[in-house]
Amino acid sequence: MTELFEEIASLDKLIHEPARLAILTALSACASADFLFLGRLTGLSKGNLSSHLSKLEEAGLVDIVKQFIGKKPNTLVSLTENGRIAITRHWQQLDNLRNGAQTWEPK
Repeated sequence: MTELFEEIASLDKLIHEPARLAILTALSACASADFLFLGRLTGLSKGNLSSHLSKLEEAGLVDIVKQFIGKKPNTLVSLTENGRIAITRHWQQLDNLRNGAQTWEPK
């Protein structure tokens, strides 16, 4: 296997999964976002979004704060420093792979 394809195979699958990539990318553009906004933005159901956020929280990539605004519950999600580094690194890796693929030739 060539180096390019080894790098594709080594992509972080936790981050590269489409729903989690969408969540992390959205959070990288802001300080924080609430659960309902992330749901509308990504098109994920509440249960699916909750499941993905739990995996990201367990990995230390997001912080989740549950609070009340007035009498309404609110869940606020933000990237941790590790999450910000991970999503930046992931997009850089994808850019490098794209650039490498444009010049790749089978041997």
